Amino acid sequence: MIAQIKGRLVEKTPTYVVIDCGGVGYEIHISLNTFSKLGDDELGFLYTHLIVREDAHLLYGFAEKSERELFRLLISVSGVGASTAMMILSSLSPEEVQHAILSADVNTLKSVKGIGAKSAERIIIDLRDKIGKVDSKQSISMVSDNTMKEEALSALIMLGFAKKPAENALTKVMSSGDDLTVEELIKRALKNL
Repeated sequence: MIAQIKGRLVEKTPTYVVIDCGGVGYEIHISLNTFSKLGDDELGFLYTHLIVREDAHLLYGFAEKSERELFRLLISVSGVGASTAMMILSSLSPEEVQHAILSADVNTLKSVKGIGAKSAERIIIDLRDKIGKVDSKQSISMVSDNTMKEEALSALIMLGFAKKPAENALTKVMSSGDDLTVEELIKRALKNL
């Protein structure tokens, strides 16, 4: 698997770039979101995802890791291929896609060319919990001065628990009134999950 590419930007179009890395020019499919974030610098860097098909090896590139993770989640949905996922990421920003999924906004997803009502509903149903985990991990890690509850919540989410059940378990443990360390808080919350 090719995870990232850094090299000289040889060609840049709204749908693909060519990056020369060690004398080999890699054609990498990109979204409009990534296109807008790539500067006119000669040096290019992209996080990548390789898809191997019977007739082709296709490399997809993203300016940010979070966009690549969203792409991977989208292609995990039945009926959503790489080109459809790129169309979604070109029509909407990653934040808009996440918001549409979390708020079950079928109309926003339907506004993307090639996405009908059934596809939009399938994306929302399949990814709502997964997007919640990804989104909450990012928002929690950005907070530098966490309280004990937030630290414990962050740890529980990193362990793979959904945000809402983890919050409920922590609230239940903290309501006991005991003076607990973060480790004790996590251990007791795990017993309630």
